Amino acid sequence: MAEYVQVLKRALKHIGGHGGARGAILQLLRVNDLKTGNLIGTDKYGNKYYEDTRNFFGRHRWVVYTEEMNGKNTFWEVDGSMVPPEWHRWLHSMTDDPPTTHPPVARKFIWENHKFNLSGTPGQYVPYSTTRKKIQEWIPPKTASK
Repeated sequence: MAEYVQVLKRALKHIGGHGGARGAILQLLRVNDLKTGNLIGTDKYGNKYYEDTRNFFGRHRWVVYTEEMNGKNTFWEVDGSMVPPEWHRWLHSMTDDPPTTHPPVARKFIWENHKFNLSGTPGQYVPYSTTRKKIQEWIPPKTASK
């Protein structure tokens, strides 16, 4: 009986940690996971980073994505590339120190404004080809119009 009480307490803690039943359902639909933990920090885009050391390694750090980034509504379209590089290091346990306590060293090759993955959109990166085409496209001949 005491085990069921503990399970119920944990369930109520998870539901309360997400802003009630509505918030828990939205979180579950959005990222398929309900976790609660300590808020470690928030990046400049609004992503929130959490940690719970009771979970096993690899599942003990996670991000709750912002609802809008760089002018794009990202409520239902979350993408791993929305995490800036400094938080990526902490999230993947490359470092134990989050950027809130140990900010990264400024480097000339790090962009100030992080952009998420634009593949499959008009803004995607397309490299310039330096080789000659093997097949030339057919251009229909011009007809004389009177």
